[in-house]
Amino acid sequence: MMRAGTLDLEVLRRGEGRPILLIHGVNPISPQAPFVDRLARHGTVIAPSHPGFGASSRPTDFDTMYDLVNLYRDVLDAIDAPRVSVVGFSFGGWIAAELAVGGAAKLDRLVLVDAVGIKIGGREQRDIVHFFNTDPGELNRLAWHDPGWRPDGIYGLGWQATISDAMTDAELVSLARNWDSLCLYGWKPHMFNPQLAFWLRRIAVPTLVLWGEADRIVTPDYGRAYAQRISGSVFQTIPGAGHHPELEQSEVFVNRVAAFLNGEA
Repeated sequence: MMRAGTLDLEVLRRGEGRPILLIHGVNPISPQAPFVDRLARHGTVIAPSHPGFGASSRPTDFDTMYDLVNLYRDVLDAIDAPRVSVVGFSFGGWIAAELAVGGAAKLDRLVLVDAVGIKIGGREQRDIVHFFNTDPGELNRLAWHDPGWRPDGIYGLGWQATISDAMTDAELVSLARNWDSLCLYGWKPHMFNPQLAFWLRRIAVPTLVLWGEADRIVTPDYGRAYAQRISGSVFQTIPGAGHHPELEQSEVFVNRVAAFLNGEA
């Protein structure tokens, strides 16, 4: 566990050296995900579970994106290092972008991975596939380059998280909590802040916007629009990957992130 402000959060830690804070998406970062150990060769991976996700408790009055963004300010304060690189995935990319827009003294470099959070189309145009009103099978098809791909031993990977007899009671409870909490934080407006697109120009740290080439939850064109609003940002796509390039192409993903953190991108 880690203490962030007044809250105790479940946390995954791996590696040593410079801190790399991972802000998760639909589900907390799985300790079995191959990219975790690969990334931990380049620094200390610190991956908390948001309040209401995994084993992290959620206070009854903690229920907005505003709360999550300020919580991650507490998380940065709790990390014993002068500078911290932040990697945000999907819903966590939205949190990371809000964190950077507001300014954070410790924030060193920012990586947004298939992030949601902004509105780029018209009022009647859906930029983000609806997480809650779309059939799970369709979500699975849209989220992955190969919808039939299923890594062994990892239960909580986005829309591949399916209930099975092999799951423990704790895993079942965790999946239910994750989905309920995501609904609480991101239902309306659905997975975006109407003001964020305008304020992305305030992000003042080196930023990599990294996208799965086959993502149909939020398309690469959405990713390019994200990057265009962040001065000096780098936009890259990863072939053979959808909404979770860190899972479908973990080696390529880590190589891209490590190069960026080392100032090579």
